[in-house]
This record gives sequence, C-alpha cells and structure tokens, in this order.
Amino acid sequence: MKRTGKAITVYLGALGLLLGLYTVRGDYCEVNVCHNGATCVTGVGEDPFICICPDGFAGDTCNLTETGPCSPNPCKNDGSCEVIAPTRRGDVFNEYVCRCQPGFEGVHCQINVNDCANQPCVNGGTCRDLDGDYACQCPSPYVGKQCQQRCITLLGMEGGAIEESQISASSVHYGVLGLQRWGPELARLNNQGLVNAWTSATHDRNPWIEINMQKKMRLTGIITQGASRMGAAEYIKAFKVAASLDGVSYITYRADAPRRDKIFVGNIDNDSTKTNIFEPPIVAQYVRIIPVVCRRACTLRMELVGCELNVYSNTAGCSEPLGMKSRLVSDDQLSASSAFSTWGIDTFTWHPQFARLDKAGKTNAWSPASNNRSEWIQVDLQKTKRLTGIITQGAKDFGVVQFVSVFKVAHSNDGESWRVLKDKNTGNDKLFQGNIDNNSHKKNLFEPGFYARYVRVLPWEWHERTPLRMELLGCDD
Repeated sequence: MKRTGKAITVYLGALGLLLGLYTVRGDYCEVNVCHNGATCVTGVGEDPFICICPDGFAGDTCNLTETGPCSPNPCKNDGSCEVIAPTRRGDVFNEYVCRCQPGFEGVHCQINVNDCANQPCVNGGTCRDLDGDYACQCPSPYVGKQCQQRCITLLGMEGGAIEESQISASSVHYGVLGLQRWGPELARLNNQGLVNAWTSATHDRNPWIEINMQKKMRLTGIITQGASRMGAAEYIKAFKVAASLDGVSYITYRADAPRRDKIFVGNIDNDSTKTNIFEPPIVAQYVRIIPVVCRRACTLRMELVGCELNVYSNTAGCSEPLGMKSRLVSDDQLSASSAFSTWGIDTFTWHPQFARLDKAGKTNAWSPASNNRSEWIQVDLQKTKRLTGIITQGAKDFGVVQFVSVFKVAHSNDGESWRVLKDKNTGNDKLFQGNIDNNSHKKNLFEPGFYARYVRVLPWEWHERTPLRMELLGCDD
C-alpha cells in the first residue's frame, strides 16, 4: 500500500485543528486516523503509522473502496471470481461469475452440496456431509470409503496360520507336579487334548497373553473359550484388550468411551464360545488380552477376526484427502508449538486451525511464533490411519510471499512417543521438499506409507516466515 508523509501530515493537521489534539510528537494511533474499522499500527517501516484495512477497503487510511466486481472476492468457500463482459445475464449477479470448488454450488458458491443425498454409505454406514466431501461411519466389521467391504477373516489361531512363536504371555501355569505346561501356544480355539489352553500362573496378578500378527492388521472381533482342567471348568469372565503397532507402546481399547477402558464380557463355561466385536475396529500388529475376572484360573482358547490392511507398493488406492480441507479434521484436532501474530495483533494470529489447504482470507495459514527448527504443527486423526502423502502450500502476509521450503514429518500412536520419518537410503531424517511460492500445491509421497494416529510437520527451511497450509493423504484401510 503506497503511503505519503505529506498526505498523512495534512490529514493529521486538519484533524488536530478540529479536535485540538494534534501535536508533532504525539502518538499517531491515539487519534483515529484509520477508517472503516481498520487497525492502526505504529513503528513499522519508515511511515509513522500504517492502516491495516478490512476486506473491501484500500488507501492510506482505508477510506477508499476497492474497485472491480471481483474485489473483494464475492465468491464463498474458496470459489474463484472471473470477470466477464459488463452485461446483465438475466440472473441475480452481473459482470462476474464464480467458479466453485467441487461440492459447492450457487451463484456465489454459498451452497454446500449435500454429498450424502445419494446415500453413498452401504451396509448400515452413517453418512456425514463435509465441505465438498462425505465420510461414512462404518459399523464393524464393514470397512472402506462406502462401507462396502467385509473384514471377517479368521486370522489363524485355530487354523494354525498364527505360529507358536507369535504367541507369548506374562506367565505360564505348570500342573500335576510341573508335568503339565499350559503355555500360550495352546490358546487356540477348539484346541483338543488333556492340556489344551493357556493358563496364567497362580502368582501372576497382572496376566496377559499376546499375539504378534507380524504386520499391521485390522481386527474386528475376538472369539473366546475356556477349558477344563482336572475336571473343573476354568475361563475368563471379563477382559480388556490392548494394542500396539511397535510392541513397545500399548493403548488399551476404549471404543466410544474415551475416558474408560472397554470391559468385554467373556465366557460362562469351559466349552461354549463368546464373540465380541471391536466397534470401531483395531489397527495393530500386537494384540494383548488382559483378564479382569477369571473363574478358578485365567484359562483361554481364542481366535482373532479381521483382515489384512491394504498393502500398496505405491499410493494407488490409498491417497484420499483425510479431511484438512473438507473439515473432517475439526479445529480441536489441530495444535501447534506456537502461533505468530502479525505486528502482535490478536486479530491477525496465524492459528493451527487455519492450516487447511486452499484456505482464503488475510490470515489463512498456520505460522509459528518464531523462525526456528523446534516449531511444529500436529494433527490428531483420532484413530490409526494409513498415511501415504502430504500436500503443502504457503501463504501471503499482507503482500509478502512466505512458505516452508523444506520440512520433516514425525508420527506417533499415543501423542507422546514420536518417530521422525527416515530416508530409506541414508537412514537420516527424511527431508521433504516444500513449496517455492505462496499458492501452488506441492505433493510429497510417503514411501513406504506408515500407520499413525498423530502426525507432526516440522518446518526445516523457509522463505521469510513459515506459514503452512496442508492436506494429509491416506486411507482408513
């Protein structure tokens, strides 16, 4: 914005004569020199003050109206305005048309199309309409974008596909003077024989049995069964389930009650089976069954139900936007190490909630308070998902082009223990090439993809400042 000291002096002089407040050494912003709700700031550049104008106004003191049918942009929801011949088209607007983003319609792109109108979710899935998209909440055991796939394979405890080396436990009971070993490898559904199940040691106050699936799997249920030992029925009446992606950090299953561990109802005798569904499903490599209440002893035979996750050599089939732009990812799922305020003004704070791809406005991205490599922005996806890529975008801060040119990516399953993605060739932290301007998209693929609930982007190099808009790519499978 061009400003002249002369124009400012004349304006202030006239105003001072009228109000009797003007002095040469006074604070210019003590006098309301900015119009139309603009913000006055001192100490910036060579000018004694500047006016930060709201949308639709311009000039040294924001007293001028911006001209042209597309200034300010009348199109909503990131629609683009295109000037046309100045003739009335017979509808409600003139001289311009709005080109709407997918999922929006109306002369000003003001109408969010109901993407659930055609009922895209099948098999009892619940549709949630988003900004230009939809999401299906699938009942277990159905999965997929439209809940079109069933995930009900018996994973190999009974059939033997899960090998003995994959099964471990906190302890083992030895019966009949130590001659009978009720080991975890025996905990197979419908196992037969005199010794045919796992039983924890009598002194074990925190028993568990664990299955290492050897790769990430989607688990939709569990079938449990007790056994008979020395003619007496033994079984687990109630239990918990914990899961891990790495065998180090475990999360106890809580279903839809985030503050309370889910207690599953177990068996009522030694031979009948009990099926429990995981709603929602569990994505994990390691699964632990944790007995809570046992009859005589904690004795178990079992089978896991689920399916393999889609394993892609590249991102084909698993590169859906995960909700930054569509707002499937809500504001409270976004956090950051800090947020920058332009000239210290709260109104112009670059919050993490603004880090959405193609977001418009004067403050339309996240930017940290300082330019250093300790800053980060975090997305909580609320459940484990497969991440295959990221799209990044810079921004402008009052005409100044700014962007992140290099960044790292870290992920976590619990929000506490973090892993930075590594370069598969060097073993060092992977450096992703970011943007070269404020507006174009830069897409990076995660090769291979990874599974996580929490994702952090860590700016590493930047131009001017470090504003970031982004979209994560991946899928639930």
